[in-house]
Amino acid sequence: MLTLINTNRMLPPIAPLGLDYIAGAVRRAGHDVDVLDLCLAPDPQRAIVEYFARNRPELVGLSFRNVDDCFWPSGSWFVPELQELMAEIRQRSGAKIVLGGVGFSIFAREIVERTAADFGIHGDGEQALVGLIGAVRDGREYDGVPGLVWRDADGLRVNRPAWPKTVCLAAERDAVDNATYFRRGGQLGVETKRGCPRECLYCADPLAKGRMSRLRDPAEVVDEFAGLADRGLDVIHLCDAEFNLPVDHANAVCRALIARRLGERVRWYAYLAVRPFPPDLARLMRQAGCVGINFTSDSAHPQMLAAYRQSHRPEHLREAVACCHREGIAVMLDLLLGGPGETEETVAESIRFMKEIDPDCVGASVGMRLYPGTGVIDALGGEEALDRIDGICRHYEGPVDLLRPTFYISPHLGSRPARLVCELIGNDPRFFPPAEESEGAAEPASDHNYNDNRRLTDAIAAGARGAYWDILRQLPRDQA
Repeated sequence: MLTLINTNRMLPPIAPLGLDYIAGAVRRAGHDVDVLDLCLAPDPQRAIVEYFARNRPELVGLSFRNVDDCFWPSGSWFVPELQELMAEIRQRSGAKIVLGGVGFSIFAREIVERTAADFGIHGDGEQALVGLIGAVRDGREYDGVPGLVWRDADGLRVNRPAWPKTVCLAAERDAVDNATYFRRGGQLGVETKRGCPRECLYCADPLAKGRMSRLRDPAEVVDEFAGLADRGLDVIHLCDAEFNLPVDHANAVCRALIARRLGERVRWYAYLAVRPFPPDLARLMRQAGCVGINFTSDSAHPQMLAAYRQSHRPEHLREAVACCHREGIAVMLDLLLGGPGETEETVAESIRFMKEIDPDCVGASVGMRLYPGTGVIDALGGEEALDRIDGICRHYEGPVDLLRPTFYISPHLGSRPARLVCELIGNDPRFFPPAEESEGAAEPASDHNYNDNRRLTDAIAAGARGAYWDILRQLPRDQA
């Protein structure tokens, strides 16, 4: 038997979408699979003890969704908690342990080395885990299992990432208690594709999911929507890196939703690149039930957009906001402030322009999370230079370790960059300002770090549903 464990305990709780898909794939392949969800367990340690007292799985899969919360100055790191959980399982089970998930895949080799896991899967887990079960059970070689990180007599081995060209996923969504997640978390996720062909300076998504868009059949996506809606789970957030890439697939998904009249039954949100966003796509999205879009904006200054390798320019941001307003779609623009080349002038221009084009809300994050293998590392002179340059921000001592939360903030923003941004924002209620640091600790602020966000969890408990930015923007200012 395979036991899958959800290790993510961030609040509000996010249903483990990948684990749900993988459990369905394993069952389809004829294997027994069980799910232990620590996020919903009142006492996770007790849940571990009781589960392994009753069960003897041959393989235990741990889903590791987040390495950290990706926010400066909080910099919450979750690898130590993973190590503690693995030690607890080792005490109570002789099963081999395999790690997977988006967070894991970014640092697959490093996390296997750090935790001494038996295996890891870099990339999609559905086919790979089925292959691993067969190899473990039948004593076959591991070099044929896609994405596998494993050991032999010569040391650690890393197979090619598990990024199959086509993505076929179980639409049943019955391995996880999605009803409880919906009640406590306010939304559920769905994927229409995996991978991203863009080359944004900082983004780790291609490291985890590949550099090409791998598409699901729109009919399969719609079946999944319909199955959730039939159970009253009618607020969905698409987990695609950018829903509109490629735009033809986005159009096809929307038309399929419209044909099944699901736009009348389900509200959904999506992440989009600013380009391409033709008016016809916005219209189809609204008819298909889309009520909110979070655009990867990054900046509104041409110099910084070019530095971040974004294809859009300020005028495209203006057009995207206007198009959403015409269709009645709420719009959030995310700013990523403080990257290489950022100055007080470029920040001021971005904030001024955001105020002018009037989106429903703007996230103003300060600090770029550094990931190995991304363009920003090259822009800063390579990993070997990170110990020597100004602008590296972290809460740990010793050499720079990118597995731990490590950020870059342009020194040109001064010693209190978050305060600078907050002063430029003023009291504008459309902005989620960044948290400030005070003597090494984060001061309370109305930012949009969702990790253990009490305002957000309270609102969901009171009945709010939707994307977290959409819930937070509608709270009274004194609650924010």
